[in-house]
Amino acid sequence: MKNILKSAFTIAAIFAVLPLIAQQQDIKLPPEATEFWEPVIRKVTPGAQNNLPPSDAIVLFDGNNLNNFVSDRTGGFPEWKVENGAFTVTPRTGDIRTKQAFGDMQLHIEWSAPTVIKGEGQGRGNSGIFLMSHYEVQVLDSYESRTYSNGQAASIYKQHPPLVNAMKAPGEWNVYDIFFTAPKFNADGMLVSPARVTVVHNGILVQNNVEIKGPTEYIGIPNYKAHPAEMPIKLQDHGDLVSYRNIWVRKL
Repeated sequence: MKNILKSAFTIAAIFAVLPLIAQQQDIKLPPEATEFWEPVIRKVTPGAQNNLPPSDAIVLFDGNNLNNFVSDRTGGFPEWKVENGAFTVTPRTGDIRTKQAFGDMQLHIEWSAPTVIKGEGQGRGNSGIFLMSHYEVQVLDSYESRTYSNGQAASIYKQHPPLVNAMKAPGEWNVYDIFFTAPKFNADGMLVSPARVTVVHNGILVQNNVEIKGPTEYIGIPNYKAHPAEMPIKLQDHGDLVSYRNIWVRKL
């Protein structure tokens, strides 16, 4: 009986080792076996500089007018001021949003904090970029002003602080390049996959494919609620004279 058991264990051990031996053997394949030619990659012409829109971008603001935006409060034409190739928040007129809706996207947007410095923390050069009108990438003068870490510039507001503080001084232009994956919901409205975002601030990675926990909340815990697959981008009127320019989007 012992010999039979011993033989059985030996056979089992051999079969367990065989896959490892097979993995170590060279698989003789021609180079063509691991090549594929379809689909043919779509051609996109880059901008003359990396901050300029490529050929497949949707330009939301080119320095001339706010025709691609509406007032989030009234649905009418925005009251924010366009001047010198940029536009500036007109305090207490309300947020503005894009006429067009977006889901997965690459967003390029440039912004500047007011040169007249007033206030501290959240009261200093505050605005916000709401992806799909729900998920805020913070805009704030955090150059030399302390606030809670998950509320400073380039944070996913009240969720993820930036990896570093890459702010430029007030009056200088900050650049956000945002790569966003929209949340997915099933037919019953249940969350299938959460939103994710990568943010590059002035050429520096500050959010590395982080998971967004739900819509931005000032108070309380974020919880997802089903919404359309594409929604407008919203820019916040927080009462400060924050300026924006050179805004373009690529749908992904």
